[in-house]
Amino acid sequence: MTSATDTPIAVRRLNTQTAQTLTDLASIFNELQTVLRCCERLVTELAAPRGTVDDLVVEGLWTTALLSYSRCFTSGDRGQCLTESDVAETELQGEVLEWHKSLRKIRKHCADPVHNPRERFDIGVAQDDDGRPMGIAITSTPQPALDDRTVRQTGAIAYALSQLVDKRITEHQEKVYAAAQQMPTSELNKLARIEVAVPEQEPEQGDSE
Repeated sequence: MTSATDTPIAVRRLNTQTAQTLTDLASIFNELQTVLRCCERLVTELAAPRGTVDDLVVEGLWTTALLSYSRCFTSGDRGQCLTESDVAETELQGEVLEWHKSLRKIRKHCADPVHNPRERFDIGVAQDDDGRPMGIAITSTPQPALDDRTVRQTGAIAYALSQLVDKRITEHQEKVYAAAQQMPTSELNKLARIEVAVPEQEPEQGDSE
């Protein structure tokens, strides 16, 4: 691994199984960080005075958090994902696994492609004193509003899982690097090149313009 002061001349794409696992772990960690950021924003939004909470912002943040969390447990085309065993491994207090399952169910509800996740609508006929129709009534029943406790519990489990994933990233990074060190330079040079932007270095104090 290069140090913070080293500037690599090239970055080559590794396609080994261990490298793919590391790719998956990095993606999962990013998803969990997104959950945490959404929860932090939601705590602030929900703490706003009554009548000033932006329901659209709350729904957007909560839906993003749920989708990001759910993707961590879906392998899809990749082979690496979190499992219920990982949730149990966090050693958080309380019914953590049940809360995890609830989040997966809520995600299905919020991402339902057919049904409105915010309100349930009913159509009725209004009657006059004689029982005759006098109009049509459109009624709606809103779903329970998101609360601070739900957000904080979600943030807690995402944080615990991110620590677990971060540890695995470090372990796999060492394995990938050890394997790369054993590869001949001629083989490394055959690998596809990844274009990366190198940040410009700040001029040190005392340097002339």
